[in-house]
Amino acid sequence: MGNSIRTTSNTQNTPTLATFKAGDSVLCPSLSFTSFVLTADPYGKRDLLALTHDGSNIYYDNKGYFVPSRDKETGDYQPSLFQDTEANRQAIATLYNGRFTTQADQRKVIDTTEADDKIVVTMSSHDLSHITSDIYGAANALHDVGYLLGLIYYGKIEGEAVKSMARLAHDATNTWEDILRTQLDIINEPLAMTGYSKVGVDNE
Repeated sequence: MGNSIRTTSNTQNTPTLATFKAGDSVLCPSLSFTSFVLTADPYGKRDLLALTHDGSNIYYDNKGYFVPSRDKETGDYQPSLFQDTEANRQAIATLYNGRFTTQADQRKVIDTTEADDKIVVTMSSHDLSHITSDIYGAANALHDVGYLLGLIYYGKIEGEAVKSMARLAHDATNTWEDILRTQLDIINEPLAMTGYSKVGVDNE
């Protein structure tokens, strides 16, 4: 009887490629041994998927390829994302000699709710920081406009200088209005899920 030759498949060590959508839990070994949840662009400016890592949004196309912040499409030849499955975890852990944890393992939740709050919306500290920064910027812009109006009222500036300063103030207020309305749209989405009406939106 001849010697038998046994072959062993290594497919268990090859991560499964897939397409992705917002809400998917994914693995990105180039960033960390932690699972991530994909979202649409938080700012609504790019038709790409995003994940948050170390306070920054990192963008990918629906095939899992990394897309630089200033580009519209990838320049990579290999995907960076993999579906968060047990098989992919084992394969990537073997390839990268690492161990995966989940976001929940590392998540710190700061609860500012009251005991009688029936519905609670959680928000990332990164998003909260963006909102507070935008509110601070808008408050400063309003202060500057108020100061300008005071100078005009008391006759500290006049003539063409008034027109120039008024034009700058107008541009600044338009810019900050756009920024705040963008933040309002972001906040309104989870707000509407709680049963409250969206702020600044007429009921249909």
